[in-house]
Amino acid sequence: MERAFQTALWLLKPDVVFILGDVFDEGKWSSPQAWADDVERFQKMFRHPSHVQLKVVVGNHDIGFHYEMTTYKVKRFKKVFNPERLFSWKGVNFVMVNSVTMEGDRCTLCSKEEAELLAISHRLNCSWEGPASRQCGAGRPLPASAPVLLQHYPLYRRSDSNCSGEDAAPPDERSTPFQERYDVLSREASQKLLWWLRPRLVLSGHTHSGCEVLHAGGPPELSVPSFSWRNRNNPSFIMGSITATSHALYKCYLPREDMVLATYCGAAVFLAVLIFAHFELLASPFPFGWNLLRKPRTM
Repeated sequence: MERAFQTALWLLKPDVVFILGDVFDEGKWSSPQAWADDVERFQKMFRHPSHVQLKVVVGNHDIGFHYEMTTYKVKRFKKVFNPERLFSWKGVNFVMVNSVTMEGDRCTLCSKEEAELLAISHRLNCSWEGPASRQCGAGRPLPASAPVLLQHYPLYRRSDSNCSGEDAAPPDERSTPFQERYDVLSREASQKLLWWLRPRLVLSGHTHSGCEVLHAGGPPELSVPSFSWRNRNNPSFIMGSITATSHALYKCYLPREDMVLATYCGAAVFLAVLIFAHFELLASPFPFGWNLLRKPRTM
């Protein structure tokens, strides 16, 4: 992951990098010392130049599922990553949602998240009406552009049965029904986000598999697969070019884990054969070439 990320920074030179949650493996259970160690490891792996902005969306493994989430865990995450709900860059609006709080049960953290999203919805609507509108106040107006929604949980869909591609879920798992509020957002929460924010593109994670969904009457959604060999044999990341009116996305794959391991094993075996043959502990499989290499040079 570290090599892939650093190589991508060097080759692609992005302005902004988004990570869609689950930064830590089991951050929801981490002690203060374990959390500090994981943060240090993350900052080393995803180090970046000062001109590159790294935006991190919170995931369920960072603060726990809804029933495990606490104010302490949320504040601990915010202290490190300071995730912005609304972020504008070069005429493009991005809305980053803590989808773990979209439970709809009016818990304290959930109510606060919904209130912030409603305020963002108002600001986005004002960006279309223009600064002259009396209801918009005197604050700095946002670019008049439909936002890109970024969150950890995908919007509601029944399953991955309509997903395809080499990074999609295995065929025998695609028809498995998704559980609302666990695998995907609930229908109600998904509809709220679409109504309030009216996004033109949705980027999500969580499922560890890639999927492109066109929601009925709504925007396209791209579920980004895992970036780690721990979860996939073929991790990938998305390279995107987004303007105020359009976007273009391209999927970039890391080397397959099985191919890397096979290459390492093959190289190790080949090196062992050369060493054994050099010390005459093993008959060389290439006697003519080997004898030619070992033949003393004459003038």
